[in-house]
This record gives sequence, C-alpha cells and structure tokens, in this order.
Amino acid sequence: MSPTLSPARIRAVFPVTSRAEARRIGEILRKETIGGMLLVAFAALALVWANSPWADAYFAIRDTEIGYEPWHLKLSLGDWAADGLLAIFFFLVGLELKREFVAGDLRSARTAVVPVVAAIGGVAVPALLYLVVVGASSSEASGWAIPTATDIAFAVAVLALVGSHLPGALRIFLLTLAVVDDLIAIAIIAVFYTDSIDLVPLLLALLTIAVYGVIAQLSRRLFHVRPVAAWLILLPIGFVAWALMHASGIHATIAGVLLGFTIPVLHRRADRADDSGPGLAETFEHRFRPLSAGFAVPVFAFFSAGVAIGGGDGLLSAAADPVVVGIVIALVLGKPLGITAATWIVTRIRRIDLDPALRWIDIAGVGVLAGIGFTVSLLVTELSFAAGSEHADHGKVAVLTASVIAALAAATVLGIRNRRYRRLAREIDGAR
Repeated sequence: MSPTLSPARIRAVFPVTSRAEARRIGEILRKETIGGMLLVAFAALALVWANSPWADAYFAIRDTEIGYEPWHLKLSLGDWAADGLLAIFFFLVGLELKREFVAGDLRSARTAVVPVVAAIGGVAVPALLYLVVVGASSSEASGWAIPTATDIAFAVAVLALVGSHLPGALRIFLLTLAVVDDLIAIAIIAVFYTDSIDLVPLLLALLTIAVYGVIAQLSRRLFHVRPVAAWLILLPIGFVAWALMHASGIHATIAGVLLGFTIPVLHRRADRADDSGPGLAETFEHRFRPLSAGFAVPVFAFFSAGVAIGGGDGLLSAAADPVVVGIVIALVLGKPLGITAATWIVTRIRRIDLDPALRWIDIAGVGVLAGIGFTVSLLVTELSFAAGSEHADHGKVAVLTASVIAALAAATVLGIRNRRYRRLAREIDGAR
C-alpha cells in the first residue's frame, strides 16, 4: 500500500462515526436540500413576477393587510411572512441550538471551539468590510449586519448536490458553523434592531414562554406519543407568546427561538432506555421541519425577494449603490476570509487542531459556501432600511446576487475537492 493510502490516512479521510450521528447528518442534508430548492424556486418566481407586466398584482398581494388591529396584528401578507411564518423557522433554529448545546457537538468545548470561532470570524469580517465600503458614519451603515448571516438550507442544498464524497467532518463543520451563525444573527436582531421596548407585553411574553416550557417539560411523554396534543395545547400558547413579543417591539421571530429553547432534549431519567427513541426536541424537529422548509421559508422568500429591478437602468443604479457593493464584497469575499482566517488563528493555539480529515482548501470552500446569505440576510435588509426605499430594494438585489455568486463559486471549489475525494476512495477500495 502506498504511503498516501496508509491506515492512518484512510481513517483521517473516512473516519468511523457513530451510526446515529451519520444518520442524523444524512437526514438533515436530505431535508435541507429539498428546502433549499423550494427556497430558490419561490424566490425566483417572485423576482420574475415582480419584473413582469403583471408586477402590480404581485405587489398588491404582498401588501394586502389582514389581522386584528386592536392587537396590533393587522399586517400585510409580507409582514405576516417575515414576522409570523419565519418564527416557525426560528423555532426550529432554537430546537437545533438547544440540541447541539445539550447533546450535540457544541456540548464539548474542545469539539466546538473551531467552528464556533470560525462562525465569529465569518460574522465580524463581512460586517467590517461592509462598513469600510459604505463608511461607518454614513446612513447606509445601518445595514452592517446584512452580510453576517448564512442560509443553512441553501448552503446545505449546494453541499448535498456537489459533495457526495466530501468528508463527513466537513458537513459537521458546516452545520455547526451555521448553527452558531444563526445564534449570533438572532442576538444581533434582538439587540441592534429593536428601536423601543414596551416592558409590559415583553414581561407577559416571557411569562407565557415560561408557562409553555413548564408544560412541555412536564408533559413531554404526552407530546411525544400524541402529536395532536402539541397542536391543541402548545400551539395556542406559542401564538400568544409570539403576539405579545410582537407587541413589545422586539422582533417577533425571537419568540420562536425562545420557545424552541424550552423544549426538552433528553428523556426524563426514569424514562431513559436503549429503545426510548429520540427526545422531544428531536421529535418536534422531525415533525415541524417540513412545515418550515416546505412552506414557511419559501413563502417568506416569495414575499421578500420580489424586487422591481427596473431593467438595465435599474441594474446600473443598483450597481452604483455602495450598499450593493458592500453586501456583495462582504458575502462573497468577507465570509471565506473571515472563516478561514479565524480557523487558522484558533488552530495555532496548543491542543486545538483542525480535524485530520480536512484540508485548508476544504475550509476555504465552506467559507465561500457560507457567503450564501438569503433568508436571514433578506430579513435583516428589511429591518435595516425603510420598506420600499431604494436601499431596501438594492439590498435585496445584492443579497440575491451575492448568494448566487457564492453558490456557483462554492460548487466549483467543492466540486473539484469532491472529485479528488472520489478518486481517493476508489484507490482505497482497490488497495483493500
């Protein structure tokens, strides 16, 4: 056997992982791939419709208001998608975050430190690049957080399409990085995009979330074996918490995250056994992910991505806007630079090493892939600039453009690496 195909090399490239972990990663990839495809399809439909002769119909639908005014819930369909449907997506984010902290890779500091630091670098560098382009004291500086987020559904969809033979460690690195990225994005939205807070609704919202959590903890077995019970008991309480959070002035999607954090990950000690199955958080994630990936996020993308570009003149106007230039540079260049540099820096510390299955070109490829902003970036664009303003529309064009560039670039880099790993796998099979 040649030196490149030594047992250590085989274990490094194709490490033995637990069957449960491999199955979990595979399930996430399959679900997020479908969600990513739907996301792209609905966003493309909105963009085409908004620039067609029937554009007025699209904007009329998006701006149609429904809801109960006394409760401050008379919102346009676009706002219902951004504030309401996206709360489902953030509920799933909350579930995934808690699962990772309690039973996943983030529970071990040594395992989590590299992707966590990489995520921090992937947030800080794009924000700094954006501010360098637009000017830290300019009015456009309010959009500094737009290029900080990674769209996990879109990114994993690209990875699944081109990465059939990439190391499992690379998929885990991307998922962990994206989970931490989501956590940072949530904190940014809660802290920097809240103009004023009404304390009474906020306290009532937190109290309602606490009640929700107590019921989920005490009745975890009921919700585990009877799915309808969650819809009849937890859903109404969750909606009240969401409405109160919306009334408080804090973006209502934060309620989704907090509700997700209250769901127990593990079974009660008395109920644990080898055949006890997944905990309630994993069960809820399995039940509700199709609703998020198949409906909530694509509908949000449909109402958010519809921007009237205005033909060639509109494209020229957008290209000259510092907001567009800043977002595209930050996502396409800032993300891979921040992630790769932060990973390199943290691995210089003693006893913190890069997974032996990975190479630096793999990390750089994931960094490029993380430049796909989309869902959360579109949401932050709406929070950064006034609805209907030139910067808001240009910001969305920039997010869409940068996401496409990042997806194509990542597909090229990771596709080349995938072919390399495929050849290595064949050589190993032949040497056995």
